[in-house]
Amino acid sequence: MRPINEILIHCSATAEGKDFDAHDIDRWHRERGWDGIGYHFVVLCNGEIESGRPIEKIGAHTRGHNADSIGICYIGGLARIGKEPKDTRTPIQKTALACLCKDLLKKYPSIKKISGHNEYAAKACPSFEVQTDPLLSEIMGALE
Repeated sequence: MRPINEILIHCSATAEGKDFDAHDIDRWHRERGWDGIGYHFVVLCNGEIESGRPIEKIGAHTRGHNADSIGICYIGGLARIGKEPKDTRTPIQKTALACLCKDLLKKYPSIKKISGHNEYAAKACPSFEVQTDPLLSEIMGALE
């Protein structure tokens, strides 16, 4: 098993309220010439969590940080009209994302950090600040 030290949060950069899933992202990534979906998990608008790339396989989501991380993508991240970044997570998505992170921390005690893609790239993704998110910062407090 590869070492896993970090969880990286992403958004799908899709408009608020549009339902997409892991199969859609897999198709989009293959269309870019990638070897399938780059994220390990996808959190749907209804809070359902879908598996993407197997955890044993290195992700393709954050340049320079894929080898030792788990990539999670929530569906959304853009305003309904226009292409402005927006935290579009539904309440159930927020809860599902937090629960998934908690579960991964239990399963992989080597994880020492939860970050947003925007902490490593000049992008808005995941369209919110992971470090100040109330649910996620509570979970991260347990890492200290």
